[in-house]
Amino acid sequence: MGFSVSGAAAIIFATMFVTFGMWFTASANSFESVSDAETDKSDRALEAQNTAISIANVTYNNTSAELTVVVTNTGAAQLSVETTDLLVDGQYQRGWEGSATVAGTDTRLWLAGEQLTITVATQAEPGRVKIVTENGVSAATTEVTLA
Repeated sequence: MGFSVSGAAAIIFATMFVTFGMWFTASANSFESVSDAETDKSDRALEAQNTAISIANVTYNNTSAELTVVVTNTGAAQLSVETTDLLVDGQYQRGWEGSATVAGTDTRLWLAGEQLTITVATQAEPGRVKIVTENGVSAATTEVTLA
């Protein structure tokens, strides 16, 4: 066995060592990314499971042309007012967040047991309302009553 055989074996061994190192790093990073994604998914599922809302009252005032929606957070999760969606007659409503109050206070956090009151100016008399939370949980579509 001359130097060329020993040198070739050393080069092959070093190449295998570097190749294994690159493969291990790539697979470890991939496994970590998948593991983090699974953890995030289970956290979102738990939050959705702890979320529940119910529409307490929906009234429309013909005189002021205002729709008032009162929604109760009946779940255990805290909700954000900005990420809650309002649909009136199937149409997404924008810009109502500034006029919303939680338990009579202008706040952006909607805790368990608190009521969110939304007031929206509308031109036409609406027929039904739906509220959807940030994690996709919604209250049943509710008919509007006249005030």
